[in-house]
Amino acid sequence: MTQAPQADLAGLIATHVRDIPDYPQPGVMFKDITPLLAEPAAFGAVVEALAASFGPVDKVVGIEARGFILAAPVALATGAGFVPVRKKGKLPAATYEESYQLEYGSATVEVHQDAFQPGERVLVIDDVLATGGTARATANLVAKTGAELAGIAVLMELSFLNGRQALGGLDVRSLLTI
Repeated sequence: MTQAPQADLAGLIATHVRDIPDYPQPGVMFKDITPLLAEPAAFGAVVEALAASFGPVDKVVGIEARGFILAAPVALATGAGFVPVRKKGKLPAATYEESYQLEYGSATVEVHQDAFQPGERVLVIDDVLATGGTARATANLVAKTGAELAGIAVLMELSFLNGRQALGGLDVRSLLTI
């Protein structure tokens, strides 16, 4: 598959993401990516673009839960390992944890302590960059292991929530900015 130009890809994504008002709580406009995932050509174009975003990497992190859907095929496409970053209490071995604020609450994520080797290049993938808390917490987890954060790639960025401010100094790339 040949990678589409950025504007064409952004348009493709925009036409395959639907808004769900007041989910998961009143006042939140949820960005539903399931129509994108159901369309093989659109999903494939997204995976290809995310895989090409930061060059060779050793591991690809998917942030629970929708980040898993995007990160696993990106890991396969790049020949890298896949590492899940999960909500607190969901991983069976010894973990590092990091707490953060969401646009509508707070949470804690964890990664296995042995998920990365020092010096490995790690790409973090998620579906949406909102306030930046989840991405910052995940970047902090990668740093705790001694691995190198190659960058953060997201399907879409909600620019009105200023998530990049929480990620100052990190290389963040978005396929669609809203």
